[in-house]
Amino acid sequence: MPNEFQHIKFTIEERVARITLARPPLNVFDIAMMREMSDALNECLPQRDLAAIVFDAAPETRAFSAGVAVEEHVPETVYQMLDAFHSVFRLLTQISRPVIAVVDGPALGGGCELVTACDIVIASERARFGQPEIKLGVFPPVAAILLPRIIGEKRARELIMLGDMIDANEAMRLGLVNYVVPGAELEPKLQSVLGKVRDLSASALAMTRAALDLGGQTSFQSALTEVENLYLHELMKTEDAHEGVRSFMEKRKPEWRHK
Repeated sequence: MPNEFQHIKFTIEERVARITLARPPLNVFDIAMMREMSDALNECLPQRDLAAIVFDAAPETRAFSAGVAVEEHVPETVYQMLDAFHSVFRLLTQISRPVIAVVDGPALGGGCELVTACDIVIASERARFGQPEIKLGVFPPVAAILLPRIIGEKRARELIMLGDMIDANEAMRLGLVNYVVPGAELEPKLQSVLGKVRDLSASALAMTRAALDLGGQTSFQSALTEVENLYLHELMKTEDAHEGVRSFMEKRKPEWRHK
């Protein structure tokens, strides 16, 4: 591949694009890493015969992803942070191919949102999922749109509003995860799924994913723009949003002012 990446590994082999998150120890998404993810996805755009996109984590990391870098939620960088993160999801919609996540370990915050945007999720028994943003005085924009569609309104609202974490089996019961297997069986299971996908028409897969995306009452693209506006122009102007980020970086309990 023409690009050299520092925080991810990227290949396209046998019609499958593979983006491996490789920013030890926890694959925390900073702006540079998210831009690399978008650069990789841009390389997928002209691949007309592309069968699927796979996200996984490098063996030397301890999480699928612990989320987006909290220090970039500050006013100086929050616009760039949200733009870089949401560019990944917009590109996935634009490419319109099956997206598969292989999750071995925690997928929290932005990591869980990336899982939520995938069509098929293969998790190990030690995978964990959660949206803890509320504990920092903010909310997860992508999860606010997609999670209710996947696991139902009540549980999605509970997970997002309370910031609780669930294990792999509960995630499968809710419909967030498709398969739970022992860690050693993750790659064989992935290859089994990819074998089925490669037998199918790339154009048919693209149109099928587009049709499935249209099934929501509001398109993801327009909903994401509205949620971004709420996040940037209202939420990020509250004192509590700034206090949540500061308290996390200062390793102390937040002192909410409720405004």
